[in-house]
Amino acid sequence: MSGTLEVFVANAVNVPNVEKIGKSDPYCSVEFLGIKRKTQVQKQNLNPTWNEKLEFNLAGKPLGVNDKIDVYVKDWERVGRNRLLGTASVTLRDLLSGTHSAQVSVNLTDANKQQLPSTINLKLTYILPTGYSDQATLDTKTQDDVDNPDGEEVGVISDVEDSGGTPAGDQGAPLAPGQRPGRLKPKPRSNLSTKRQDFQIRVKVVEARRIMKNNIHPVCRVGIEKQHRQTHVRKSTSSPYWNEVFFFNFFISPAELFNELITFAIFDAKKIRSDSFVGQFKCDIGMIHGKAQHSLVNKWLLLVDPADAMSGAKGYLKVSICVLGPGDIAPSLKPSVRGEDDDIESNLLRPAGINLSPATLSLRVFRAEDIPRMDSGAMEGVKKILGIGDEKKELVDPYVKFEFAGKKAHSRVEYNSDHPTWNQQLQLGIRFPSMCENIRTTVMDWDQFSRNDPIACCNMLHATVSSPGDEYGKCGFLPMFGPCYVNLYGSPREFSAIVSEEYEKLNLGVGEGCSYRGRVLIELSTQLGELPSEPVQDIPSDDILRMESYMRRRKYRLHAAFLSATMVDAIDAPVEFEISIGNYGNKLDENLTPCSSTTQPTNAVFDGLSYHFLPWTNLKPCVVVDSQWEDISFRLESLNMLNKLADKLGQYTKELKAGVKEKLPKESMASMAIRILDEVISLASRPLPEAIPSRHRANLLDTNVAKMRQDQIAHIIESATLLRETATSLEDVISEMEEYGALIKHLAIEPQNSMPDVIIWMISGNRRIAYCRIPAHEVLHSETEERCGAQCGTVQTLYLKYPGKSFDSSLPVPCQLRLKIWLGLAQYDQQWHEAQTDGEWVVFAETYENQMYLPAVGWTQKAPTMGRSKWSDSSGKLKLPKESFMEPQGWRFVGDWYISPEISMSFDRDAGHRKFLEDVFEHENRIPGVGWGMTSWADMRGDSFTSRDEIVASEGWEWEDVWQVDLNRAVDEDGWEYAVESSMGGYGAVEKRYHLCRRRRWVRSRTLTNPEMAGKKDEEHLPDSSGWEYAVFFNTKFHHKNRHTDIVRRRRWHRKMIAQQPGTSPVFINKLKASSEDSSDDEGEVQTLSTPRMFLSLPEVYKYELRAYMYQARDLNAGDKSGTSDPYAQVSFLNYSQATEQVKKTLSPTWDQTLLFDKIVCHESPAVIAVNPPEIVIEIFDYNKFGKPDMLGRAFAKPKVKITADDYQENACLEWYTISHDGGEGGELLAAFELFAVSDNVTLPFQPEKHGALYNVPSGIRPVLKRTGIEILCWGVRSMKNFQLSAVTSPVVEFSIGSYIAKSEVMVNTKKNPNFPKPVLFLDVLIPIEEHYTPPMNIRVKDHRQFGRHPLVGCLSVGKLEKYRCDCLPLTGESTFEFDFTGLDATDRNSEHVVDFEVVEEYVESGEASALNNDKKAISRSSLSSKQGDTTQEQAEDIDWWSKYYASCGETSRYGDYLEKGYDTLEIYDTELEKANDFFNGFTDFCDTFLLKRGRSLDEEESDIVGELKASFKIYPLPDDPKEHMPPQHFSTLPSSDPEECIVRVYIIAANDLQPKDSSGLADPYIVVKIGQQRFDTMDNYKPNTLNPIFGHLFEFTANIPLETELKIKVVDYDIIGSDDLIGETIIDLENRILTKHRATCGLPANYCLTGPNQWRNALTPKEILVNFCQQNNIAEPIYYGKTGLKIGHRVLNIGDFEKHTSSKQRYLGETDQRLALHVLRRLQLVHEHVESRSLYNPIQPDIQQGCLQMWVDIFPKSLGPPGPPVDITARQPKKYQLRCIIRNTKDVVLDETSITGEEMSDIYVKGWLPGQEEKQKTDVHYRSLDGEGNFNWRFVFQFNYIPAERIVVLDKKEHFWSADATETRVPPKLNIQIWDNDKFSLDDFLGSLQLDLHHMPEPAKSSKACSLKQLPDYVLPKGKKCAPWKMVSLFEQKRVYGWWPCMSSELDRDGQQTLAVRIVLKYHSYLKGVISHIGVSVCAGRLTYKSTCTLTSTVDRFFEIASH
Repeated sequence: MSGTLEVFVANAVNVPNVEKIGKSDPYCSVEFLGIKRKTQVQKQNLNPTWNEKLEFNLAGKPLGVNDKIDVYVKDWERVGRNRLLGTASVTLRDLLSGTHSAQVSVNLTDANKQQLPSTINLKLTYILPTGYSDQATLDTKTQDDVDNPDGEEVGVISDVEDSGGTPAGDQGAPLAPGQRPGRLKPKPRSNLSTKRQDFQIRVKVVEARRIMKNNIHPVCRVGIEKQHRQTHVRKSTSSPYWNEVFFFNFFISPAELFNELITFAIFDAKKIRSDSFVGQFKCDIGMIHGKAQHSLVNKWLLLVDPADAMSGAKGYLKVSICVLGPGDIAPSLKPSVRGEDDDIESNLLRPAGINLSPATLSLRVFRAEDIPRMDSGAMEGVKKILGIGDEKKELVDPYVKFEFAGKKAHSRVEYNSDHPTWNQQLQLGIRFPSMCENIRTTVMDWDQFSRNDPIACCNMLHATVSSPGDEYGKCGFLPMFGPCYVNLYGSPREFSAIVSEEYEKLNLGVGEGCSYRGRVLIELSTQLGELPSEPVQDIPSDDILRMESYMRRRKYRLHAAFLSATMVDAIDAPVEFEISIGNYGNKLDENLTPCSSTTQPTNAVFDGLSYHFLPWTNLKPCVVVDSQWEDISFRLESLNMLNKLADKLGQYTKELKAGVKEKLPKESMASMAIRILDEVISLASRPLPEAIPSRHRANLLDTNVAKMRQDQIAHIIESATLLRETATSLEDVISEMEEYGALIKHLAIEPQNSMPDVIIWMISGNRRIAYCRIPAHEVLHSETEERCGAQCGTVQTLYLKYPGKSFDSSLPVPCQLRLKIWLGLAQYDQQWHEAQTDGEWVVFAETYENQMYLPAVGWTQKAPTMGRSKWSDSSGKLKLPKESFMEPQGWRFVGDWYISPEISMSFDRDAGHRKFLEDVFEHENRIPGVGWGMTSWADMRGDSFTSRDEIVASEGWEWEDVWQVDLNRAVDEDGWEYAVESSMGGYGAVEKRYHLCRRRRWVRSRTLTNPEMAGKKDEEHLPDSSGWEYAVFFNTKFHHKNRHTDIVRRRRWHRKMIAQQPGTSPVFINKLKASSEDSSDDEGEVQTLSTPRMFLSLPEVYKYELRAYMYQARDLNAGDKSGTSDPYAQVSFLNYSQATEQVKKTLSPTWDQTLLFDKIVCHESPAVIAVNPPEIVIEIFDYNKFGKPDMLGRAFAKPKVKITADDYQENACLEWYTISHDGGEGGELLAAFELFAVSDNVTLPFQPEKHGALYNVPSGIRPVLKRTGIEILCWGVRSMKNFQLSAVTSPVVEFSIGSYIAKSEVMVNTKKNPNFPKPVLFLDVLIPIEEHYTPPMNIRVKDHRQFGRHPLVGCLSVGKLEKYRCDCLPLTGESTFEFDFTGLDATDRNSEHVVDFEVVEEYVESGEASALNNDKKAISRSSLSSKQGDTTQEQAEDIDWWSKYYASCGETSRYGDYLEKGYDTLEIYDTELEKANDFFNGFTDFCDTFLLKRGRSLDEEESDIVGELKASFKIYPLPDDPKEHMPPQHFSTLPSSDPEECIVRVYIIAANDLQPKDSSGLADPYIVVKIGQQRFDTMDNYKPNTLNPIFGHLFEFTANIPLETELKIKVVDYDIIGSDDLIGETIIDLENRILTKHRATCGLPANYCLTGPNQWRNALTPKEILVNFCQQNNIAEPIYYGKTGLKIGHRVLNIGDFEKHTSSKQRYLGETDQRLALHVLRRLQLVHEHVESRSLYNPIQPDIQQGCLQMWVDIFPKSLGPPGPPVDITARQPKKYQLRCIIRNTKDVVLDETSITGEEMSDIYVKGWLPGQEEKQKTDVHYRSLDGEGNFNWRFVFQFNYIPAERIVVLDKKEHFWSADATETRVPPKLNIQIWDNDKFSLDDFLGSLQLDLHHMPEPAKSSKACSLKQLPDYVLPKGKKCAPWKMVSLFEQKRVYGWWPCMSSELDRDGQQTLAVRIVLKYHSYLKGVISHIGVSVCAGRLTYKSTCTLTSTVDRFFEIASH
């Protein structure tokens, strides 16, 4: 039987309706292995039922685990194509075992892989072929990847760019003698964000070289995740040139994206698919992101074939890749200059000189432990009930999956085992060194009927387990690891049938795992030079025995003392904390030995404001966890020493930077630097711990890591010693210190940390709520202090996190814990106890007495339905009678059992409240027919309560009002609500006849007046002295008062114990007798284990007072729609909280308030508090009148602890604290915090003064104020959006700083003039002297409207005003401007003696010069035509603006002799003009542009920007005496604020790397320019099918500025059908360019030319521009001395200062004085002639660049006169050329055939073509050549378009016949020649080829004997030696070439060398403006000769004449 796959298609549900009329006609098509079957069509049915069976014959082959079927549901169409409704893929691996059938219901997805609300139901049946069994199928499954649905078993083809030393291809600076370069390891990718965001990956595939296949049609395919792109096919070439760009857009988290692979693969398009693969390359996205600018530019990739390990390189691919995230700027992907001498080897992505070697990456998997349950136990429960089956099984079937660089292998499945033993070796064949970094080991759970589930994942970074070594190869080692355990983390261990997507990601290693999920013992090794023969092998028994020595365990003990738990968010059930290490201490795992790992369950108590806390008072709960682990202390102690060294280096760096910021004297800084360097040398000289053979078991990786660390630390010591002696500047010291710190942090990574992390869980009601993970080494104890963990035994503050979520400031804090943790060997346990000097460590045995209430009996322990034993633990699971407790070994009881009530029960419901609403319910009943009566009083639950008149306020409380009926409920007008019976509930507001009871609520408020009395009552008052706790059921929350609904109760009993033998564990063995009440117990004695409760008793009570000085905040987020917030701050400290007052309508509130926490009770001594004070949490909220307040952010602070009287005298300093919100910054808080220790011996400082009921910030802490002047330039508003559907036409701006306010005048009409008529405002204020404390400037814009309405339409807050501070102007009004003419002359000529140089104006016609002198207006367009005819012709042919552009870019091949003629260049900026220089500062020197906001909802991502305000400030000190004269104002001379018409010229040059918009991966871009209501575009001249268009277009128009100030330039994709798509846009503020002092209206050229290609185009002459500059800066106008000198400021300058070293060759220069003025202008900080590159952005992806636009803008105000002529930037157009090639003859052609007589022969013919041409021309056939010689005399003629200036061929060709436009491609002029052997009855045989670059071709040999492969530039001699360079010639220059060339085959001979195929003779003729033609070629196989002639001529007739000649 051949085997069959049966697919029964049942039905589909809710398929999409794609018909406009009627419904879809669906049918189903199933495809398997390329075979399709389909069902019948169901007409007009969206829920079709087919019930059809489709069969697939397997032809005797069994199914594989990677097989799948593709299901397509389509809509049948009578006319046209059937449309896809949905698709799905179904894997068939579930059919390989069991019944070989499965019911499948899958969701359909659309063509874009988006899920549809549609499902299809199938039944799959697999009939095995004859001879195959289930076992065979199972074996197949265990040998393949059982969790690889895509079936990708591919090899890694990758390399490394740089592994150490100097990068390949980089020319680094030479090293000084003795200097060694710092060798920083690649930074491991850790702690990657799991937040999804936009990413864009740009890939430019430039070209390929040396593809090792003959005569192929190469195409390159690029793939990332599930997205794929491919280039166009290049025909018949092994060196294709593509230069194509691909864009990949993702919305994904960095943690997911950076682990994805990017794949480059080359295919041969003319072969069938299975045989078309050539080679590929793979690497991690994260590796690229880690490079500079997140990119690789113009890098060569080595291509290899993973299936053929020994074949070597398959070719080279040149690419550029960049990974862009939000805010990243894309680097230029412009390809480097092409050339045959491009050094591929030095630019490969691998170390120079190292070849890729085949290697085997082996992972030995020995065993695992602590694997959690993964499967449901339903069947196990059934078997237990029925009494069948074997013993209980572990419900998990684990196997290990090993992945690296796309290759996978997996172990066998160990069924029903949570401690599996595999002893298998998994092997992957790789290429080494590899560029992939992530080595992933995943433990999977095998499932028979569903997909396999990940248990946990371990990601091992390649860089952490290997090292390339230094530049000399020292300390390098291959990837290795272990034998060592790796710990696995993921979601909580407790089994859940439904795993959320969030938890699934944790198990896959995305995000921080919140729980320990087991560990695996593995060993990793690498073997070079071989590939694995089998993917899985068994480990030899000897190696298994050797591994046993690594499994020696030692006993560790983990201690923790919980001091406080505050800000608790879980209040529904008692809260307890669990601490665990590994699986030790896991409370919820019933299979573990019990230990004291949890605190006692405690009810949370309200803290009086917002949060809750656990009232532990003086008994602080302690936990102890015993565990056993391998002793790896030598690793962890080294880690601790390195971390401490890194922290110290960070502190030293901060200290040095602080000294620089404070401007300390040089002597002090020098001594500080020397001291710090000495300490660094001393700390680094301490030896790291080494493995002790008798105690530790080190492996090979330990040895290599230790050597590497020693070498790097020795380098630091050597460098620091040298730096101490030779450092000349503090910046050098700081830079070196930062480098040392970065190096130590890289060394402080321990890959073999087999000690699991300590995990703390907050548990409430057996639910895990929040957690915190602490690395074990941080709390590890060591005998040596410097090797201890930083947090070992010290008090620390931890903030818990919700599982799967980071600690987000927008979420509430789950809990704040303050605790001490100690981890060490059990033998050092006494160290922990000796450190607890503040209190006593006490231990109690604990049991609970349980009772149940029965109506007839009362409270009893014998109730049959009680559900738990009479005596039990807190959970009720263990039976714990008091008499069953046996004293543990080494312990004894002290005293008898006593009742120990839970302390949280002693708190009344008003505990923590300062205001409380007391309520009581008045109940009335009636008998039918009788009125209401029988009044009674009860609480809300119906329990009896005292009447309202008998309720009195407790001591310390006072009533605020009288009792009132609560009418804010569903009641009638008297407050009554009615019901049939009170116990039934169901109250309503309307009275009915059948209602027999009613009630109403009375309320009364009371206020706490004496907190001390209330607190005393709360702690001492116990409602029930017997200690009973009551509840409805045992699993509900207990309370202290008995209610009528309570039916169970319990109380806690304790008995104290003391240790007689230190170090013994206090675990009880409870001996119980079997009783009848427990039917499961056998007769006799039963033993159970229980654990005691442990506490740290702190008998001393200390009092503290916290003073929180809350001064102000700035730059808060807007919480209201108005654009402001009503912020208040909430301060939490321990279990106390207070809040500031609310400040209305502001983003920068000034509270000026002190919060006094005056009765803080704490049991920690002042000495302990001073070392590590508790953290203060400050949360900022926006108050909402209705609903909850909105969180605006959170900040953390530590108070300054003051204990003694001397401490009290020091004033606190206000500091700025960063407010974080939603992962970013949410503003800053200016505050200070002091914590005073209250004692009778020291008097506290006086309390601050009060302002009403609130305390102010004391004057000693408040900032010192000084009189300051603030000039405000309120220039105008722009782009104001409508408010309340009306335009903002009459705005007024209000500026406020502190309590000072200034208002602008009301603007008349923004549509006529958006500038204010009087823009200058002045404020005389008192603000802090120190900039650190300066309050923000708050700006509010209001609109004046009818009926006196002034709505707020926008606001903002300017937080940092330091940039606006300046000095006062002198009272004399003199200018402070200083000219910088450094470098002109060594002599400073201050006198007015000037030598008048004789200047010969040799290149300027006198008529033109006199015309310019007489008329100072701009040069007109007509002046361009005044040149002589020959000059015009020369410029037209040789020199254009593009020559200037390419000369400025440095593209030597494209500008001809432009520079040789002495012409000027311009500035090419790779960014926007305003960012091009630091001193430009965005052209904001006149005024800044502030974005106005109207507010936003905090859920939205973007702020609501409503307009712009143009304003600026000048802040300077004023005299303290008001009577003194005020200094002159800075804003005294301002330009006119009235609108002005300007001529604007926008020059669009080109665009680069545009985002594709068409399905072809290209775009059809054109330009749209918009300003105001004017719009211009080039839609009629769009550039088809390109991402790098050259526009060369000028837009000229008139704009009225500032009414039309925003110039918007868009790049749009043209679409024939539908609307055009926006690619990206950029915005230019024209007004800023006009107003700036840098004169950005029109760039200044290098020379002043009257005519020519660089003609002056400004409206003003240089002399006029210089005069205007002097006037604007209050400088005296320049004085000219003749034509050659001038005096400006205090400096006299001559033309010789600028031109004496240069003899200008350039013609058309203007007069000398004008040139001198221009030279002076160019020495100022003014804008030069330029081209800027502006980034394009799209609103869809607002933070990701969509390409860049090269352009510039000229602005000419009409008031200055007409401008000069515009620049002609029309793009260069190609010219028609013709190439003629004559094939003369061939020699030494390979004889490929054998004649009838047995002689070798060939039938030779020659093909030839130019790139991009479809037709290949070929000669006739030279039959039966017996000696390899062929004679042809055949001519090829090729037509092509060519741009001589750029040496490029332009191809215009349609991709498909249906394409609307031709695609322009630019390729180099290369002639391809091939020699073939003609065959009649089979395909012709390829013999050899030759490719000639017509600009760079090897000179031909004069004879066939001299012709060899040495003529070819690619040829490499045997053993890798390069031959001597051959002379190269250009056909375009030489005009005619004739001779012999060799043809070559890419096939290798036996020695691995390329062979000579043919020799060729070529003869060329060429003229400058003509047609290339005539190549004579001769080819010979075996030895090939090529003889050709080529001619360039101006006419065809002339050509034929030469050809015939």
